Amino acid sequence: MQLRFLSDAPLRRPVTAATNKVESFNRFSQWLGFGNRGVIADNDPVDQEKAIKFTALLTNAVIFHNALDIAEIVRQLLEEGWEIDAEDLAHISPYLTEHINRFDKYSTHELGIQPEAYDPKLDVDFTPLREQDLAAAGFTAAA
Repeated sequence: MQLRFLSDAPLRRPVTAATNKVESFNRFSQWLGFGNRGVIADNDPVDQEKAIKFTALLTNAVIFHNALDIAEIVRQLLEEGWEIDAEDLAHISPYLTEHINRFDKYSTHELGIQPEAYDPKLDVDFTPLREQDLAAAGFTAAA
């Protein structure tokens, strides 16, 4: 398998892409978990598990918020008449940090407010990208 991986560029592309996504997620998560530079100094396994789960929860919440913001911007652009290509959207990452001020004061008085339901549907055709992914994985459309 190793020799095939080394000599087969089409096989390496999706593996490298997946590896890059995981590394990006880990860098993003580490950036968010800024307390003690992500080092868990407690020897208590329960506290260690809490710290890990809190960082994962925070990371996923920020990714979700970023994805909602991206979707809203895409909807606004579509309403303005812009043509949005699924291939371009495929290169947008939800691991955005520029808008986050980690060391600010945050109010929690709005935590009990029920948010409006979000619409996950974008008026963009992702079918060609899905077909490319299936073909790259060795599946056909009939499978």
